[in-house]
Amino acid sequence: MITPSALTVTQVNTYIKSLIDDDINLKAVIISGEISNFKNHYRTGHFYLTLKDEKSSIKAVMFSSANRRLRFEPQDGMQVIAVGRISVYDRDGVYQLYIEDMMPNGFGNLNLAYEKLKQKLSDEGLFDESHKREIPSCPMRVGVITSPTGAAIEDILNVLSRRFPLAEVVFRGVEVQGVNAAPSIVEAINLFSETEAADVLIVGRGGGSIEDLWAFNEEQVARAIYNCKIPVISAVGHETDFTISDFVADLRAPTPSAAAELAVPDMREHLSYVLSAKAFLENAVQIKIDNERQKIKNLVSSKSFVKPSDMIKSHRQYLDSLTFACESAVKLSLEKQRHDFASLVSKLDAMSPLKVLSRGYAMVTSEKNIVTSAEKLKKGNEVTLNFADGNVKCEVIE
Repeated sequence: MITPSALTVTQVNTYIKSLIDDDINLKAVIISGEISNFKNHYRTGHFYLTLKDEKSSIKAVMFSSANRRLRFEPQDGMQVIAVGRISVYDRDGVYQLYIEDMMPNGFGNLNLAYEKLKQKLSDEGLFDESHKREIPSCPMRVGVITSPTGAAIEDILNVLSRRFPLAEVVFRGVEVQGVNAAPSIVEAINLFSETEAADVLIVGRGGGSIEDLWAFNEEQVARAIYNCKIPVISAVGHETDFTISDFVADLRAPTPSAAAELAVPDMREHLSYVLSAKAFLENAVQIKIDNERQKIKNLVSSKSFVKPSDMIKSHRQYLDSLTFACESAVKLSLEKQRHDFASLVSKLDAMSPLKVLSRGYAMVTSEKNIVTSAEKLKKGNEVTLNFADGNVKCEVIE
């Protein structure tokens, strides 16, 4: 009987994990329950807990990278809503909830919808920093989308006129709350994007309840901001308010006034810089002019400029001294060459054969060859005797 190959525990756990990880329904879940067995790991900063209701419980973990964003301290017995994914912890072979965000329960359906959309758009990458664009450092056209009657537009215009009055404000009034708010905002964003009517775009409104701000939590508004060709600054509510638009925009401002400050530079700072640069350049130019004037002054007061004849005489004297030095050097060189030549001539004369012959010696040659030994001659050979004053022909007798 052939038995099938046994699976290892790791293989089983890995297979089950792959099944759960591939389940689209478990990739983004929202679970409400009561916290129990809460532990804050002091070394890693991770949260370990159990979520339970009247009948069941599920283990959960929230890593430190996620729990840093929490604005409350989880405790045992606290009712919460957790957003995350279900997966398997391979080592123990148990499934658990990996929490990515959490809030105390009791916020209602709007908060659940908010968290669900936030998780969905985050998974799609709409919040990724890689998609964020730089806000222009000196925009000459600032687009503003907000209510034409609210305080937000007044705050924005006041800040823009104070900080950078050179910028042109392109305003589009929209509804910022109610059933028609989201379509109105989307239409305005698309219009700015298609016409590229501004260098930077401020989208927002003043503070209010979550219901008042809900238009900026709509998916269509988030996608319009994401697809906008112009860098967008989200300015919704007060500093503590966060909307979906804040996460998807290129830059989030805590208030409409702050958005205006982030959109344009402070002209006073630029003016201060220009004045400082102007003073620096003026000072540098003045120093250069003063140096050149001093050079001219020194030149005009110099002897060569006041009495050029003295300078000419001085140079003539210097030229004469150079000429005399050259002539002396040439004479010394010639004398040395003559002395060396005479010495060489004397040495050559002392070594000359004629000098030897003049003392009574004679040189014997035969057929123009010098004879250095008597054995080289035979009886009857003709030889020549070379004296200092002439030659004679001779015949060898014996």
